[in-house]
Formats: sequence, structure tokens, C-alpha cells
Amino acid sequence: MLKVPQSLIKVYVHLVFSTKYRMPLIPDDIRREMHAYMGGVLTSKGCYPVEINSEPDHVHILFISGRTHSFAQVVSCLKTSATHWIRAKDPTKPHSFWQRGYGAFSISMSEVDRLRWYIRRQREHHRGTTYKEEFRNLLNTNNLDYDERYVWD
Repeated sequence: MLKVPQSLIKVYVHLVFSTKYRMPLIPDDIRREMHAYMGGVLTSKGCYPVEINSEPDHVHILFISGRTHSFAQVVSCLKTSATHWIRAKDPTKPHSFWQRGYGAFSISMSEVDRLRWYIRRQREHHRGTTYKEEFRNLLNTNNLDYDERYVWD
């Protein structure tokens, strides 16, 4: 009997991206349904969604990365599919819905529960912090070098 080696992976990723120019384009009445849709897109790419939440101008997603698609492919498919889904709900929404870039941060298993709580509490969090402040903090906390001129679109 031929033995085939397995490729096993369990990498938690915190993905954050905003709407184009951080415009408040995500209405409350579609948020839960959009989160479920995004979870389905991730699942179709072999990823496991753990927590998804959004505010009118950005999205936080915690998921376990799959092993069959590159990270860039997953994010591109997620943003493109979500744009089509949102435009099917409201054709007046812009064709270019999301910012071009994103932030993605690895999360240790010991931090998963804390991050899930943080993602769930976005509404409360943003009563005192803007998305730009939050995103800069994520970049700095994760020691990412960045050029402010290219972070925002």
C-alpha cells in the first residue's frame, strides 16, 4: 500500500479591509446576511470562518486559512464576490466597493477568544476610535512597516 503524506495547516488570520475611501457603504440591515455570505465564500475556498463583523466602513474577519488557495486569491475572491452580492442587493452601490489593499495578521491560538470578543464588539469600540486609528494601531502592534501615502484609498 502506497502511503501519501498529508499537508496539514491551521493558521488563524485576522483580515481587515475597508470600503473605498472608508465611505459608510455597509448598511445595518444587510450586515448579518453579508457576514454569512462572506463566510460561505471563505468556506468555498477551503477556509474556515471563525468570526466576521463589520461597521459601515470596514470589515474584520477571523478565519483559519485553507491550504489549497493562496491568501491573495482568497482575499480577491472574497472582496469581488461580496461586491457582486452587495450590488445585487442595491444596484446603486459603486462598482469599486472595497479599498484595494487590506491588512492581514497571524493570530496565535491563545489569542483567538480575545480577538473574537474584539471583533464582536466593533460597534462599541468605534464609539471612541476611528477606523484609521484602529488600522494604524494594528499595523504598529504587528510591527509592520508601512507608507501612509499608500495605506488609504
